[in-house]
Amino acid sequence: MALGNTATRYGSVTKTFHWLTALLIFTVIPLGVVAYNLPYDTSEQLALKAQLFSLHKTVGLAIFATALARILWAISQPKPGLLNAEKRAESFLAQLVHWLLYGSLVLVPLTGWIHHAATTGFAPIWWPFGQGLPFVPKDDGVAGTFAALHKIFERVMVASLLLHIIGALKHHFVDRDATLLRMLPGRTEAAGGAHRTAVPLAAAIGVWAAALVLGGALGLFAPKETGAQAAQLDAVASDWVVEDGEIALTVTQFGSPVTGRFEDWTAAITFAEPDAPGPAGTVETQIAIGSLTLGSVTGQAMGPDFFDAQTHPTASYAGDLIKTETGYEAQGTLTVKGTQVPVTFPFTLDIDSDGLATMAGQLTLNRLDFGVGANMPDESSLLFAVDVALSLTARRAATE
Repeated sequence: MALGNTATRYGSVTKTFHWLTALLIFTVIPLGVVAYNLPYDTSEQLALKAQLFSLHKTVGLAIFATALARILWAISQPKPGLLNAEKRAESFLAQLVHWLLYGSLVLVPLTGWIHHAATTGFAPIWWPFGQGLPFVPKDDGVAGTFAALHKIFERVMVASLLLHIIGALKHHFVDRDATLLRMLPGRTEAAGGAHRTAVPLAAAIGVWAAALVLGGALGLFAPKETGAQAAQLDAVASDWVVEDGEIALTVTQFGSPVTGRFEDWTAAITFAEPDAPGPAGTVETQIAIGSLTLGSVTGQAMGPDFFDAQTHPTASYAGDLIKTETGYEAQGTLTVKGTQVPVTFPFTLDIDSDGLATMAGQLTLNRLDFGVGANMPDESSLLFAVDVALSLTARRAATE
């Protein structure tokens, strides 16, 4: 069989692309559906879910590469004529569906790839180019937008695929023409009418635009709810007013670090520099657990097996500030998920001539000490260690 197309038949390269694409599509869709619906209550369940999602993403990128190669090949080849060109409405619909399929084969995996690149954590791609993309930041807003686009274009692809299959079966069993036979192995030739490109392409663009509008109306672009509302923290009286700061944590899932931060927290601080090592003040911190963002696993982190934000909406730390021989540390009690654990937190402190205090510190906690992720009692999917980093700038409150 000849490699290239003619005006009356498809060549072997086009047929190979067609059936390879079909095989990949009918692999990637069930993988995504099954992976999405699998539970992740234990380490084994989470590992299986991640493996299937990784396979789903990797097959999706294989579709993307195949689609680009297929489009480049199609551009270079003549296209056999339509066998129903005299039926204008039917031939228009056939070409519209083809445009939607070609576009979807690029848009669906591309938006999924961008969503993955913008997200931290969970289910790496088994692909030689790495997990990131140039010019795509690690950003929850970007990830959410492209997750919605991926879902919308996916629905368009599935609808187009069903119409394509129905059309092929109609040609074969109702019209009894050679449309389907021309794409099967062997040499099947049939002359047909010319293709009309501009109008079906414009209609396909209109379908994609309408799908985006519908997706927006259905709220697909709205920020994804994690299932937990951040607790409203009361204002606190403090000798030092925090002007800027961050409480960040990093977990390691499937060998990859996932960093997040709490957006809402308060600190009541008293501090006076002592002349010698010893007591220097106190600190009381309240943290709204529901304000945590932790990449793709934020929703999981809020669940009852982890932070259980519905039952325990806040965490707290209360302790004494101590000047040591080499620096400073906070000695106190950290309460997470109703569990109190003694924690010593070393930090650096610098107070400039304008009275602006800058502090930074970090420590490593064991999640099991607080009953976080107790359903995953080993480190096969999630390490025990949780790295916590705190930095802030504060200025002494004005006195009346």
